[in-house]
Amino acid sequence: MRPHSHRLTPLALVLLSALFILPAAARDYVVRGPQGGLAMKVTLPDDFDTARDRCPMVILMHGIFSRKDYVPMPQLARALARTGIASLRFDFDGHGASEGRPEAMTVPNEIADAKAVWDYVQTLPYVSCVGLLGHSQGGVIASMLAGQLAQAGGPVPQCLVLIAPGSVIKEATQGGSFFWQSFDPADPPERLKLFGGFRTLGRDYLLTTQTLDIYGTAAHYRGPVCLIHGTKDTIVPLWCSERYVAAYGSDRATLHLVEGGNHTITRHRRQFIRQAVAFFQTTLVP
Repeated sequence: MRPHSHRLTPLALVLLSALFILPAAARDYVVRGPQGGLAMKVTLPDDFDTARDRCPMVILMHGIFSRKDYVPMPQLARALARTGIASLRFDFDGHGASEGRPEAMTVPNEIADAKAVWDYVQTLPYVSCVGLLGHSQGGVIASMLAGQLAQAGGPVPQCLVLIAPGSVIKEATQGGSFFWQSFDPADPPERLKLFGGFRTLGRDYLLTTQTLDIYGTAAHYRGPVCLIHGTKDTIVPLWCSERYVAAYGSDRATLHLVEGGNHTITRHRRQFIRQAVAFFQTTLVP
């Protein structure tokens, strides 16, 4: 047998280089949440000059176990840009390219992430006003952030879009069943493995979610709200959106049903996007 060579292969060189490149990349995060840097992407309208022009912006918030570059976030960003509206989408802590451990994710931590992004957007000179959009758990985050901002008495979002807002997470954790995996809600495990171990929730998530005042916090926001829900959503029941309408009041919130639409928005996607963009056009664009 020939002795092992100590010469590095091209692949080994790439991997070794990554050890030095990754820490430098981590320092490029411009916004940080409780668990560290948040990966973001801004999409601007065509031919938009950030040094000269101004436009509205929508902060896009993905759902649990998702990320900024999964459906429907990139599609929403492109559709908004075509109407002259910028967007910023980001990965919550422990998701996608953001820092943090997935099992340390909690709703309060994600609200803090969203608040950090909100504060950053307030510093952008080319942004004229800001709306929020959240899908699934991102809808819970967007609604509670808007409510907390209203309570604080400072700037608030111009408007809010909630797509299948996943407020059922409270009832699920209280009942000890999350994505068909059972646990003791009074004494949950340190890690709850879901989908055959492919995804994990931490104990803090399972405990803190049980005590969230989702609708009470959300109701402090007094601006216009658009709720969009698919009639074939088997993950988040329709009553979640209906309770949001009740919390906001029908004078401020409207519910739009997408016939045949599912939770992951792989069916009738254009209808979801068209409804959201039309709402932003009427509430954000002068």
